[in-house]
Amino acid sequence: MNNSINDALNPLKPSFKIKVLLVDDQLIVGETVKKMLAEDFDIELKYCQEPSMAIQIANDYEPTLILQDLVMPDIDGLTLVKFYRASQKLKDVPIIVLSSKEDATTKAEAFACGANDYLVKLPDKIELIARIRYHSKGYINLLERNLAYQSLEKSQNALANELSKAGDYVVSLLPSQIQSSEIDTFWRFIPSAQLGGDAFGYHWLDDENFAIYLLDVCGHGVGSALLSVSALNVIRGETLAGADYKDPANLLTALNKSFQMSNHNGLYFTIWYGVYNKITNTIKFAAGGHPPAFVVNNNGQYQQLNNENFIIGGIPDFPYESNEVKLNVPCDIYLFSDGVYEIEKPDNNIWELNEMCQFIANNRTSDCKEIDKLHEYVVEMSGKTILDDDFSMVKISIK
Repeated sequence: MNNSINDALNPLKPSFKIKVLLVDDQLIVGETVKKMLAEDFDIELKYCQEPSMAIQIANDYEPTLILQDLVMPDIDGLTLVKFYRASQKLKDVPIIVLSSKEDATTKAEAFACGANDYLVKLPDKIELIARIRYHSKGYINLLERNLAYQSLEKSQNALANELSKAGDYVVSLLPSQIQSSEIDTFWRFIPSAQLGGDAFGYHWLDDENFAIYLLDVCGHGVGSALLSVSALNVIRGETLAGADYKDPANLLTALNKSFQMSNHNGLYFTIWYGVYNKITNTIKFAAGGHPPAFVVNNNGQYQQLNNENFIIGGIPDFPYESNEVKLNVPCDIYLFSDGVYEIEKPDNNIWELNEMCQFIANNRTSDCKEIDKLHEYVVEMSGKTILDDDFSMVKISIK
């Protein structure tokens, strides 16, 4: 894990001590309060005899409670209370007003200015200490809560930054577009709010056979993304020992053996893998628990390319099978993840696969504007700016 995330997730918890600032112009009051607190070693006292220095000392000392005298020369005690409350640093520090006045009007004015408590000086030692502890505990809880929030915010920002970098890396592995006399390729990958597990690609296996594939790892987060990258690299690099990359069923069998979920933290993935042969104009394909691809010909009719195979990583010895169809060239083949069409409509029903296929068939273009239009449509339909799952779609135009 990145050090910045470790630092954010494991902050040193500070020990907040009870720190009392006494502001009173009478030295005898200062000495008396000092004696009252002498045996309570967890309470620290700082005495300010000069009212004009109170704000500066409070800012530097960072008390957990202020004992503020009401009647002082030069500066009225309630004026200082107002100054404390106007200070960004001191506005939440509890204040106990000390006064020789017992009348209700003075008390009401003190509370109106922002005081938290009011004591007629000098109070009983036991009562003073109890109030100091009570108000300081509440303020220390506030400090600890704010610190925890700041730590959480820092960790979330650090994690978001790492997820963004991981997402950029996944995007960097996606294929470049191909524009040739035989095949044009287009794709759109629009990540969800969380890092997902979509990945896809295509490449020539030899002079005649063109492989196209899209996989979707379960869940979200770095773990799903890493597994998708691993599987993508194995497929793209043709590095899986004993696998026949021209035979979709054989390849899915090999992938299933290599990526058992018991060896990958319980993660599995779905995949659609097909091989187009330009000589025979056929495509052989296998779908491992993945939504079917579909092919659209020039009259707007579409055909789903699907078979009933299980997910990759679930059953060790699952017997994967392939299907093969003849293509009516020119045509377009579309691969996609379930995030493209599993969208909740305003009537709370899920948009169906056939509805999505028909939408594409009705809006085909020579590039991939129909995919952009589809994305705009499902975003509007979902009512969300960012979809809950990755939006991944690949278009292969066979000429």
